Amino acid sequence: MVSTETPICDFNIPAIDFNLKGTDGKIYNLASCQGENGLLIMFICNHCPYVKAIIDRIIRDTKELKKSGLNAVAIMSNNPDEYEADSFGNMQKIAKEMDFPFPYLVDETQEVAKAYGAVCTPDFFGYNANLELQYRGRLDASRKESADADVKRDLFEAMHQVATTGQGPKQQSPSIGCSIKWRPLHKYE
Repeated sequence: MVSTETPICDFNIPAIDFNLKGTDGKIYNLASCQGENGLLIMFICNHCPYVKAIIDRIIRDTKELKKSGLNAVAIMSNNPDEYEADSFGNMQKIAKEMDFPFPYLVDETQEVAKAYGAVCTPDFFGYNANLELQYRGRLDASRKESADADVKRDLFEAMHQVATTGQGPKQQSPSIGCSIKWRPLHKYE
């Protein structure tokens, strides 16, 4: 697994619309996911040790952020031919077992990940009420193992600030994770 670090936040870039199937069988787009005060778009997957180390914290933080009018959505863009754990059936299983408080969507063609410039799992994109990018950083100091329980909650604090002020913090630490597993180019051209 190749570890990849996200680029710095490109403030105010608009969110890109999508139409993706969720593990519940429904089709979601940007408008159906957006909260009153913003939206957190998370590129995650099932097999990545970086995601596994923080999934409980992602669930905790997205539940708390919802109280601030900020919704979340998770998108899985990996090629499941490389990792069976990332298949749609396994996405459904994980979403149900973990009781995800957000839609978990499959990006089969990987067009959404490419449009957003997602590079790894986890890759977090935090948008304000106008769907302008305000945060592209880490959840916290966790890596392949969870950081201490009392560690600074970078993503939560940043997105709470976005929900209340519309602006993200100027200083952000990049997320790090497994590179996205891209399909061979010829498959969906």
